[in-house]
Amino acid sequence: MKVQIFRSHRPIKQLADITIVIDVIRAFTVAHYAFLRGAERIFLAKTVDQAFQIKHDYPKYLLAGEVNGFAIEGFDLDNSPYNIIQKDLRGNTLVQKTTNGVRATLNSLECDHLFVTGFTNARTTAEYIKDKLLSGKHATIHIIASHPSGDDDFACAEYMKQILKGETESISVQEVMNRIKSSHVAQKFFDSDKPEFKSEDVIYILKELDRGFVMRVNQTDVIPMIERVDTC
Repeated sequence: MKVQIFRSHRPIKQLADITIVIDVIRAFTVAHYAFLRGAERIFLAKTVDQAFQIKHDYPKYLLAGEVNGFAIEGFDLDNSPYNIIQKDLRGNTLVQKTTNGVRATLNSLECDHLFVTGFTNARTTAEYIKDKLLSGKHATIHIIASHPSGDDDFACAEYMKQILKGETESISVQEVMNRIKSSHVAQKFFDSDKPEFKSEDVIYILKELDRGFVMRVNQTDVIPMIERVDTC
């Protein structure tokens, strides 16, 4: 098994059998909570215009996301875990557009298996891949830290790598949490001059949860979508 970490939302030239795209702050933390709140699936839009076109064709779909961290005018939902956890999303389909996570995912479609996660579902995702997809197999795995300079995604990637490889704990859960919280990407959530970024988001970002599912990207449709896959 070969596991490589990349820090990028751009296409990776090398091919992988399995790719994991991480966006801790905040796209795939939001996606995880959306599924916990009952969402059925999440389509990934390449552009804001594409998201609005999907909404035009399917008015009941909910648009969620951000551009450069800020809510998008005309979208139904922003990119806040704290806000998403307040919603009842049972039976809903979301369309997500974000600056790093969604972009990195759409640039990583050339693989056999594609997963997305934040820190909240990182261990569950790594253990699922290790147990279900790697048994007795040689595989190339790419872990994409989608923020090009954020230590939040990179710390999570290092954490997942050690789980996948069955290594002794060189990076603890607490260290990952500390690095996420102290990353430059997280600092705006503690800035009183930036009220659009809620400090409560960080509380939800740092929760390590095991709710019995992973988020896999279904690449067979015209528009790729995240679907919930039970781990048992």
